[in-house]
Amino acid sequence: MNEYFVLNDGTKLPKIGFGTYNEEFEDNRDSILKAIENGYRFFDTASLYETERSLGAAVKDSGIARSDVIIETKLWIDEMGADGARIALAKSLDRLQTDYIDIYMMHWPRQTGADGEKWRELDIETYHAMEDMVRQGLVKRLGLSNFLPHHLKNILDNCEIRPVVDQMELHPGYSQEAAVAYCKSENVLPMAWSPLGRGRENATIGNSILVRLADRYGKSIQQINLRFLLQKGILPIPKASSEAHMRANLEVFDFELTEEDMSMLTCMPQTAWLGEHPDFVIPDRKSNPDN
Repeated sequence: MNEYFVLNDGTKLPKIGFGTYNEEFEDNRDSILKAIENGYRFFDTASLYETERSLGAAVKDSGIARSDVIIETKLWIDEMGADGARIALAKSLDRLQTDYIDIYMMHWPRQTGADGEKWRELDIETYHAMEDMVRQGLVKRLGLSNFLPHHLKNILDNCEIRPVVDQMELHPGYSQEAAVAYCKSENVLPMAWSPLGRGRENATIGNSILVRLADRYGKSIQQINLRFLLQKGILPIPKASSEAHMRANLEVFDFELTEEDMSMLTCMPQTAWLGEHPDFVIPDRKSNPDN
């Protein structure tokens, strides 16, 4: 795969990453190894997912040079604050068997309870600690996850090292136009977790618009979803357990959705949204959004 997005620091990221979140929290080292064999070089994980060890082992066993793999991980809301962030990074480095992180992110902008009302101060304190990690060479660049425009502005107004990405739930039926537009206006790359949608009854997999477009283009619904995001300038991070799906998720650069079809997908009614809002719903540590 030779398609890239260019970050605000000049770094090139493959236009499609590989998500490692595993709902059963099982060892998925073999799946990650298969992804590496099928061409993936950008991997997303988090302390919350409990897949950092699997990712670190897979990269080590793959025979691929560490410098040829981009690893993105995140600290969780109970690891925020200056001291918490430093401890969280040390643990992630150990689990990943590496001495640096390519992109280190805050996973969620607000904590629970009364302390959640002090989110601005806590976010800034945490981010400043993360900036020190960059200066120390432990982290290459910084990012955010689930930060809406007001959360992101708080960081941008108080940082020296700008975040390069903001990862959010993005897919047809939940395209968060305002948040994406704000990211782009600040030259922060929007990144999509759950790019194929969530849920069973209302999942985008069964949406009639997507079914019709998949038939029209001779592609799968999953490929239509990924192509939609790419044409919006959004980097998707799909999961896949089978090699067939891993390969199919990369086969989205040989067609283009028309302007009319892009508009149709953008204007879809809200569909397959996880239902967790960064300002009002704090996910449980074991029921986190699926990247």
